[in-house]
Amino acid sequence: MSDTILVASRKGLLTLDAWSGALEDIAFRADPVSAVLDDPRDGSRYAALKLGHFGVKLHRRDPDGAWKEVAVPVLPKGDAEDAPSLEMIWTMETGGADQPGTLWAGTLPAALFRSDDRGESWRIVESLWDLPERPKWFGGGYDHAGIHSLLVDPRDPDRLTIGISCGGIWRSADAGRSWRVAGKGLVADYMPPEQKEDPNIQDPHRLHASAADPDVVWCQHHNGIFRSTDGGDSFERLHAPVSSFGFAVVADPNDPGTAWFAPAEKDERRIPVEQRFIVNRARQGGKAWDSFDEGLPQPPAFDLVYRHAMDISRDGALIAMGSTTGSLWLGEEGGSRWRQLSANLPPIAQVAFGK
Repeated sequence: MSDTILVASRKGLLTLDAWSGALEDIAFRADPVSAVLDDPRDGSRYAALKLGHFGVKLHRRDPDGAWKEVAVPVLPKGDAEDAPSLEMIWTMETGGADQPGTLWAGTLPAALFRSDDRGESWRIVESLWDLPERPKWFGGGYDHAGIHSLLVDPRDPDRLTIGISCGGIWRSADAGRSWRVAGKGLVADYMPPEQKEDPNIQDPHRLHASAADPDVVWCQHHNGIFRSTDGGDSFERLHAPVSSFGFAVVADPNDPGTAWFAPAEKDERRIPVEQRFIVNRARQGGKAWDSFDEGLPQPPAFDLVYRHAMDISRDGALIAMGSTTGSLWLGEEGGSRWRQLSANLPPIAQVAFGK
């Protein structure tokens, strides 16, 4: 069980004690941090910064504790005068246990990058960038489509599953050399009826797989909650109490039938339903549901939980959750009881248990 929680926030990367909430460290003070990754293979830590006029930066901290700026992914320019520039590293994941130094990064605009030297250099996955379906993709909350979810199969690290808003779910069985669209059963209610089931325009807000069975993938979609038992090829739509809209989902690492969600009102509102902030827990593969609010803000509450602002410890005993209002909570007893660690942090983009 980890004793620290990493908070990627609008004003730096914060390290807090998981039990007391005491602030142990601030890195990149006052700089927006969009993503953080701990690499259990060698003890490295990575932080992606979104510095606006100064661009995107990436830093690595080795076990000796020193931060070092490393390379950032670069989008191909081509011949277009209005070719997009990198706006954000949205998510990062490690390669397999037998691939030391291999990292993956999903970006905004939607591109996938690979590094085999711990971030010292990156190369774009051209097969994904050059997909003929790309012109169909479009932005959700951002102007461009972006890759926010990266699943690397622990049984075979060449098997990749990515989630794109709004570009659907794509899978590769050969480390990104080729791709096929997945996500059968997802429904985009924001599209005309004849296009609702088009896999290329789906908006999967977040994908998370259970460590107990990586073929079980939970999806918090713009238009509901979905669950797959075949690695993301096909999904069943589920119906949660209160609301099936939201951004974050975490799957139980020990029980593939259990997952947690932070519901909200959809589309332009993006606030808790009736200003009541709760956490929903799915059990039995979504056949049973619980809603919890013990220790969470009472109405009126306006907290929103972003895609990566919920994490579960590797043993499944603890859940960390942060909000756009700068609050951080620790969930225990299967998420039935929550304890506020802080109410005074900057807006939170990601929380992660330190490895």
